[in-house]
Amino acid sequence: MSTIQFELKNSIGYVALNRPEKLNAFNREMALELQDRLLACDEEESLRVVVLTGMGRAFSAGQDLSEFSTTARPDFETVIGETYNPIIRLLKTIRKPVICAVNGIAAGAGANVALACDIVVAASSASFIQAFSKIGLIPDSAGTFFLPRLIGLQKATALMMLGEKVTAAEAEKMGMIYACYEDGELENKTNQLAEKLASMPTTALYLTRKALMESSSNSLEEQLELEKKLQAKAGQTRDFVEGVSSFLEKRNPLFTGK
Repeated sequence: MSTIQFELKNSIGYVALNRPEKLNAFNREMALELQDRLLACDEEESLRVVVLTGMGRAFSAGQDLSEFSTTARPDFETVIGETYNPIIRLLKTIRKPVICAVNGIAAGAGANVALACDIVVAASSASFIQAFSKIGLIPDSAGTFFLPRLIGLQKATALMMLGEKVTAAEAEKMGMIYACYEDGELENKTNQLAEKLASMPTTALYLTRKALMESSSNSLEEQLELEKKLQAKAGQTRDFVEGVSSFLEKRNPLFTGK
């Protein structure tokens, strides 16, 4: 059975972690299969938006620790370099918006994979935990990059050191995620959000993400130059022409992502 489920529907690619009996904990097979699926989503022209979620009652419990021997030290440089880091890079370079719908526990690397997505929504019963300190490790999967930028250094430091669980409602309140929905509404609300993004100029959304990603390390002058460069690219798209035409003609635009 595949560790990743995939469905393309109405220009939306639904990607689901599929190890529900293990709370979708990542093993090497699932990590590599997720990389392949994200690459395929990037290359599929008919696909406009990616929705990432988990099968069963969890999003992901993080690393499947049963892959590690209790007598030998894991080669973490290889594990992280071949599995988690490529996933994070793909989530931040894929040319389609990525929504993460957190349907249950998101722990360790599972939490940080979720937070690397463009827009994160969660069911009210879901929770997030930086569980690394509980087994003597540091947060990886770009958690130390994204979490302090989302909620501030002090809060991120405490959550990572103490390993405290954060409910979906708390995560929304502190700005960790975009929205918390009632459990029975998560799928419908996520679909509505995905359909809205799919109808938008997705090339401009991709360029927006690129600008945001570089803003944290750029000076003001560097960011102004980057915005100028990316705006020039956006201005060459068909969607820009359609956006202006539809505005002047007082009609709804029909964007194609090109």
